Amino acid sequence: MRRHQCWRGAVLLLLLLPWPLVAGEGGAAGGPQRIVSLVPAVTEMLLALGAGERIVGVTWHDEFLPALPPTTVVGGFAAPSRERIEALKPDLLITSSLHRHLEERLQGTTTVFRHRPGTLADLYATIHELGQVLGREDAARVLVERLTVRLEKISARTAAIAPEQRPRVLRLMGGEPVMVPGDDSFQNDYIRAAGGTPPQLGRQGQIVPISLEEWQQFNPQVVYGCGDDRERLRRALDRPGWREVAAVRDNRILTFPCELTCRPSVRAVDFTEALAAALYPGELLGLGSEAGPVPLADDAAGARVPLDLELPCLRQAYLLDSTWRGFANRTLVLEFSEPQRLLSSLDGPRQGIRVAGNHALSPPTWKLAGDLPGLRRRAAELVGQPQEETSFLFTGASMDSLSVQQQRYRDMRVAALVTAGVRGNAMRAGRDEGSFYEPGTINVIVLSNMRLSERAMARAIISATEGKSAALADLDVRSSYGPLERQATGTGTDNVLVIGGSGPAIDGSGGHTKMGELIARTVHDGVIEAVARQSGIRPQRSVLARLDERRVRLGRLAALAEERCGGAGLGPALEDILLTPPYDGLLRTALAAADAGVDDTVLWRELARSAALSLAGSGRGNLGRDLRDCVADDTLPPPLALTLNGLVNGLLAEQGPVRPW
Repeated sequence: MRRHQCWRGAVLLLLLLPWPLVAGEGGAAGGPQRIVSLVPAVTEMLLALGAGERIVGVTWHDEFLPALPPTTVVGGFAAPSRERIEALKPDLLITSSLHRHLEERLQGTTTVFRHRPGTLADLYATIHELGQVLGREDAARVLVERLTVRLEKISARTAAIAPEQRPRVLRLMGGEPVMVPGDDSFQNDYIRAAGGTPPQLGRQGQIVPISLEEWQQFNPQVVYGCGDDRERLRRALDRPGWREVAAVRDNRILTFPCELTCRPSVRAVDFTEALAAALYPGELLGLGSEAGPVPLADDAAGARVPLDLELPCLRQAYLLDSTWRGFANRTLVLEFSEPQRLLSSLDGPRQGIRVAGNHALSPPTWKLAGDLPGLRRRAAELVGQPQEETSFLFTGASMDSLSVQQQRYRDMRVAALVTAGVRGNAMRAGRDEGSFYEPGTINVIVLSNMRLSERAMARAIISATEGKSAALADLDVRSSYGPLERQATGTGTDNVLVIGGSGPAIDGSGGHTKMGELIARTVHDGVIEAVARQSGIRPQRSVLARLDERRVRLGRLAALAEERCGGAGLGPALEDILLTPPYDGLLRTALAAADAGVDDTVLWRELARSAALSLAGSGRGNLGRDLRDCVADDTLPPPLALTLNGLVNGLLAEQGPVRPW
């Protein structure tokens, strides 16, 4: 089961088993304090309700949630480890219908909250139920009200569109056979909420097949998938009969981040807004009009959140909330005490700048990113300054990911303000081709209490870039174009802005200078923190998450191994041992060797055999002199393929004789 796949066949039911949810009757005050969540959508709800500190266990599919505190991984979504769950002694277990066997085995030891992905109304009901269970009813009410208001805005702005004028929209979930959501799926509810018309196939379920005849009869005008579905979309639609529909003819094939499309969670409204903006770019964004986007009555600057930055060049620094075309946006604003020189990789060299910053576009307004002059005009209007006296960077990453880093050496102080998103367009310089745009972007603003010369500002961009690339290497962020083969050095839309500053003159900022060292260090630490906050990629994540980032699907490999060599339950068994030293460490070493281009198959065959013998235990006699080729995947680098094959052989030998291929 992949992180981005939608959770299949779950049933919503709150089972109040033996654990009472009131203080003084066996439970802790304020509800459960040790929660294990096996359902990422509900984990997001827990985080949104402010209960993150109560989570003690999750699946590796949850590791990518930005707000998740350090916690224990209990396996994968489809088959988590009962032993790992029991060891955590949870007082609340979040499950789906896939976990009934766990519910039966754990009955009497914990409270079970079983979740079902349903309509938006079901989502609100689940949030309220969780609020009651957690003792956070007020937080649940506020969250639902906030989500409801945002959806009502979409409905109000599309209300005048007649039903027959609403586009026919289809969510494509699989290509061979072509799969779509069933009539009762939450995904079709999102389409309706965004002002679209989903198909009615007469079949229920989260994922069902659609025939060519049904496809042509519905004749979708818009087809969309999630981020990893691009190739699947192309293959599914580039066939006789399937390509003869309006969406293909008009090239209205869309993709959205999978974390928006595939989970019936609190981000459902984020996706509904983004889909509505894509369906109605004229009505919602003002695109296509010669006059350009027309401001709405409620478009305005709002609250300010001050930032603690004390540098002589700054008068004040803050985050500015605003609405644009009715959608929430947030901007980092730096107001200078005197006009500044700066060097920006987006704007070039500038002088006389009174305000600089970084403007974050929320998902519904991403389509406005192609209008750079319009973005610059909008940012200047927000801060009430002439455009020639402002310089801004722009990003699709959330300003909630902002990392503010400060370092000092004696009297020298440097600050780096970093936002970062690396899912979608991370790339390795010199290896990957930049052929499309997706909101992501690492934006860096560098300030100091010194006055940098033009030469020092130019070299500072290199120091900042080196710090950024070092951070991505330390995090093992993968290239979106070749995640199995290579790490990323940045994204395709990164920018750096260096403020000239006020104070003693500095003419050098290279790697051998203290200024260069401080710049690289603050940027490095800022990227580490911002990537965790935006993309959920952390240094301590499991090797299962790292395999998923490389698009190595253990479930598929396990199924092929069972077909070739026999055995059963290899997928869950592999997940379990890869959460256990030393096998976790062995696979991490194999991944590092693969990145380094190591192809010493003799060495890795010996390591694989040692791993197999260790795993087999009393079943060592079931191993032959040579390991069977159970994991035969030519796309995997030798260290990784041989290591996985050794682990599979060991697990199979523990079950019985390994069947020859």
